[in-house]
Amino acid sequence: MTRGTAARSRPREPLGDPHLRRLVVGQGLAAVVDALFLVWLTLYVLRLSEPGLTTGFVLLAVALPRAALLLPAGVLVDRLDPARVVVGASWLRVAVLLALGALVTFTSPSVPAVALLAGLLGMADAAYFPAALALLPALTPPEKLSRVNAVVQGAESTGDLVGPAVAAGVVAAAGFVVTLGGIAAIAALAAIALSTLVRVAGRGRSAGDGERPGSARALGAGLGYAWREPVVRGMLAAIAVINIAVVGPVLVGGAVLAEQRLGGAGSLGVVLSGFGAGSLAGALIAGWRPPARRGWTVAGGVAAIGAGTAGLAVVTTVAAATAVVTLVGLGSAFLGVVVVATLQERVPQHLLGRVMSLVVLATVAFDPFSYVIAGVLLPYGTTTLFLACGGVVLAGAGLVAASPVLRSLR
Repeated sequence: MTRGTAARSRPREPLGDPHLRRLVVGQGLAAVVDALFLVWLTLYVLRLSEPGLTTGFVLLAVALPRAALLLPAGVLVDRLDPARVVVGASWLRVAVLLALGALVTFTSPSVPAVALLAGLLGMADAAYFPAALALLPALTPPEKLSRVNAVVQGAESTGDLVGPAVAAGVVAAAGFVVTLGGIAAIAALAAIALSTLVRVAGRGRSAGDGERPGSARALGAGLGYAWREPVVRGMLAAIAVINIAVVGPVLVGGAVLAEQRLGGAGSLGVVLSGFGAGSLAGALIAGWRPPARRGWTVAGGVAAIGAGTAGLAVVTTVAAATAVVTLVGLGSAFLGVVVVATLQERVPQHLLGRVMSLVVLATVAFDPFSYVIAGVLLPYGTTTLFLACGGVVLAGAGLVAASPVLRSLR
């Protein structure tokens, strides 16, 4: 019995396989890089210019290429194999961070120059995210997918929870150059860990599984598959509804709520920390006890998020608001693990990159619409905002529960 076989024979050790450990370490470090760099970039742009449109312009320079290239990147993942795309994107991230470090160290950079490099990082993200999700099934036995997904998402939640404080503290103590150097070093460690997986993940797989249509036809095939499969279509719709109806209200409406009812803007940080803590707990719970009846679990997770969003309409204390937002974070992370693991198990390997790119797109592309919805509803008051958006999510939970295909999913 080989060492890898022995590791896989122990069900209580989901990361007993060294390849899985390297996968989790690499993806976990990459998630920490994301959390740290976003704070670094925001603070650095604020130093270059006054707060306002300039900061939004640079952040948009990251978000637009990422959203625009996600679907073509899904085709690339299916053609080249996820491991190669993950590694290439990881080293591209390192190169961009080093270039940005050189720019900050040796020149007086302009905002457009920083935005250009930030846009390149967004391009790398567009390839990395769907490839990272598609890589997990290539290295993970089906019975361990939920646990490995939970560990990776737990690392992301931990980064979101502690990243802002760590990045801001290191910038204050050591400066922007040293902080960016540390972020680049972590990115390099992630790339090294993931680079060891290319040969292992590629065993038994031919690029694209023999499928070689043109890029447009390949993209159309992925979109067609997602639309025809009720489980895929339903889960993508649930993710999109949650992001449209929750992200903007919680961030924008939460800031107004903090000013009006919770004692000032400072309380918003406490409330949002509850979301990070809930996300970490939700991911770990989903991995520790994977649900037997996934359909009802998805419906319950969506309902918990909707109930939490609606519950913000009546909170009057920081403790109550934090508890409600913690519920939203717990439901979101739990649902994320279940949805991703389910799709990884059910989607054919040669289409997995394209479907995972749709998952990422549904997660990030609708944020601007969510902010607009929050802005339109806010003049009617935070109570109306939270009740309306929470009601939409609860209706989505009802639709999931009413679907025989989703309801019976195991």
